[in-house]
Amino acid sequence: MQQICDDLAAEHASLDALVANLSEDEWKQQTPAEGWNVRDTIVHLIAADLAAHQAVTDADGFQQTKKGMLSGEFSLEDAYGAPEDDSGAATLAWWRDSRTKMLEAFRERGPKERIPWFGPDMSTLSFATARLMETWSHGADVAETLGASIPPTDRLRHVCHIGVTTRGWSYINRGMPIPEGDVRVELKSPSGEIWTWGPDEATDIVRGDALDFCLLVTQRKPPGAVNLELIGELAVDWATHAQAFAGPATDTDPSRA
Repeated sequence: MQQICDDLAAEHASLDALVANLSEDEWKQQTPAEGWNVRDTIVHLIAADLAAHQAVTDADGFQQTKKGMLSGEFSLEDAYGAPEDDSGAATLAWWRDSRTKMLEAFRERGPKERIPWFGPDMSTLSFATARLMETWSHGADVAETLGASIPPTDRLRHVCHIGVTTRGWSYINRGMPIPEGDVRVELKSPSGEIWTWGPDEATDIVRGDALDFCLLVTQRKPPGAVNLELIGELAVDWATHAQAFAGPATDTDPSRA
């Protein structure tokens, strides 16, 4: 639990380094996510971090908030408010405070304790891993907007793991049957290590760079824009439908190729 929290804190720091010295105009730049500028992106992360903090520390209160959101009474961002000062500096300070509170709450819980969320309950370990995935993927949007990059690290293993384990979800979320058969995943990590999932004997294989796999499953890049070898119909079909995050079924914007 402490290791995933350390990794999540490091992911926060990488994105923080990108936005810490932005001008007000840069905070307002539109990201590849339609309708979201840089500030909107960070505010979304803040709201989700505050929701996570409430889910861990006040499950009953979170369930009431969740009920209001699912009924359409208010949005995630509405539920957790915002300071009247919408400047970049105020947003950055708010994010630093919200993510610190979330991490402190995570560190006080055991890795297998169940935490409520907007979908199924999750273990604390899985919850923290999901927050890392979302921070990284939205960080990719911000980096692309600013013409910068967040150097890939072996923390991507967490994102890859979620990408692999949500293969079935990618179909269920679309009301489709999960295809029968296994897909083996073989990815080269930023440090050069080879990460693998799935049985050795599987004939359907996804092989390539871990960063490209993460960009694919978080729908930051379409299949044709990533350096992945897709062997077999199951691998090709999965790449077409991959969605590692919760929420309504979505497809990658082809303009991000």
